[in-house]
Amino acid sequence: MSTKDYLEKDYYKVLGVSKTASQDEIKKSYRKLARKYHPDTNKGDSDAEERFKEVSEAYDVLSDDKRRKEYDAVRSMPGGFRGGQPGGGFGFDLGDLFGQQGGQSGTGERIGDLFGGLFNRGGGGGGGTRTTTGARRARRGADVETEVTLSFGRALDGVTVPIKLTSEAACPTCRGTGAKTGTVPRVCANCEGTGQETRNLGNFGFSEPCHICHGRGLVVDDPCPTCHGSGRAAGTRTIQARIPAGVADGQKIRLKGKGAPGENGGPSGDLYVNIKVLPHKVFGRSGDNLTLTVPVTFPEAALGAEVRVPTFQGQPVTLRLPEGTPNGRTFRVKGRGATRRDGTKGDLLVTADVQVPQKLDDATRQALEALRSAGDGDDLRRDLLQHAREE
Repeated sequence: MSTKDYLEKDYYKVLGVSKTASQDEIKKSYRKLARKYHPDTNKGDSDAEERFKEVSEAYDVLSDDKRRKEYDAVRSMPGGFRGGQPGGGFGFDLGDLFGQQGGQSGTGERIGDLFGGLFNRGGGGGGGTRTTTGARRARRGADVETEVTLSFGRALDGVTVPIKLTSEAACPTCRGTGAKTGTVPRVCANCEGTGQETRNLGNFGFSEPCHICHGRGLVVDDPCPTCHGSGRAAGTRTIQARIPAGVADGQKIRLKGKGAPGENGGPSGDLYVNIKVLPHKVFGRSGDNLTLTVPVTFPEAALGAEVRVPTFQGQPVTLRLPEGTPNGRTFRVKGRGATRRDGTKGDLLVTADVQVPQKLDDATRQALEALRSAGDGDDLRRDLLQHAREE
């Protein structure tokens, strides 16, 4: 983003807060908007992604008391940044501000100094954001995403699994300096170690990353052979991740601070673990409930019966079937399901699957013939045939 674009943005409007909003109000509004427009919940939505970037940029400035004060001071100057309005103090135009070279000092230099604190950022070369004293600010590490495959039982019980991660961190060879072993970087003579240099634009001066050290403030004459002078390298580490009990297939678990390491003392990013659960041969899952289909004979369904059904990793329970149980009827066994977040358990849902015998012996055939004869007077399909003729 250019400096012009940066200056023209109204960060209070972006976050939907007043200019007198407290830090708590700013943080609350940012979190709400960040959740709404986060790329993870708006996959493929470029407008939401752009809105998320704007919200993050606004919060980056307004959450820092010093930068917010400088930002407010810049916007409160006579004429603001709208320029060209009658009676508007300086009355300058943004085209003049960013499009012309040369000019005078004095007021322009003072305003340039004020801008310097607000836009004094490092770039390129692996440097983080810099303060006006030249020291690099801490930067949060990147979030990392991975996938873990669990058996049905381990997902229900919860488990601690080792996860091998590869992410960028300080180069282990040079320990982040970027210089070859036995040498050290030297302070950049052009910017005197600040990582910034001032460029004059008309009546104004703006700070930008030093073109010699690319914002690092240091120059590496003999670069490290591992990271080639960047001070960063890919590293592999293994962490022990605790997967909570009752996790479901497709669920995403956030492990705070387990992502990529931060820079310059900044906090680590977060690790997002996508869960894949393998199916079970007997049990299924419906939310916090487990599901089970139990075969039932025709006499058991017609006359009623008590049948033993398994529970997951527990003792079987006796299920009472009432007379005339239809095929597909579901019964509920309390507290034999998956573990919820609060520690309670869901239920076991047992569905009766009435089995029709494929082969009949003589005694069974005679009994079924007698049953059919007893039901000849009940035409079960009479209404069906009648309604089928209706328009």
